[in-house]
Amino acid sequence: MGILVLICITACLAMLDITLKSVIEGYLTRKEERTVQGGKIILRKVYNRGLCMNLLKNEPETVKFLSAYATVLLTIYQLFTLLRKKHLCKKIGLSLLTAGAWSNTFDRWIRGYVIDYVGIQTKQKNLAKITFNLADLFIGVGSIIVMFCSVFHREKK
Repeated sequence: MGILVLICITACLAMLDITLKSVIEGYLTRKEERTVQGGKIILRKVYNRGLCMNLLKNEPETVKFLSAYATVLLTIYQLFTLLRKKHLCKKIGLSLLTAGAWSNTFDRWIRGYVIDYVGIQTKQKNLAKITFNLADLFIGVGSIIVMFCSVFHREKK
């Protein structure tokens, strides 16, 4: 897969999540919940002013700069990896990671908070309270892909 294709995928995924956040911002009130997929998925609007799970929520400037710094470093690493031959799996994982990082960093700098909008209906109340966004999913899946690619690539050596 070409460098430009993966860069375009990264940009499109980030823009998709930014667009969804804007739709949710105008579509739902903060107390409102709507269900989809037969009630298994809950749409709700939650403002996350911190990092993952609201970590450092009372330090918004620190969060903004940490997020920007990590995103820039991740982007540089992604670009260097895209220039290498092979490692397609790692390139895809880094593209997902970078898309999620840019989307959440955009929110922190433009809105001052990240909009989370998806919850999963479960019998466990603590898990049902967790709300995330597509960028968080990209970051999680991308991290898992990069981790597995790194583990299996080392074993081949």
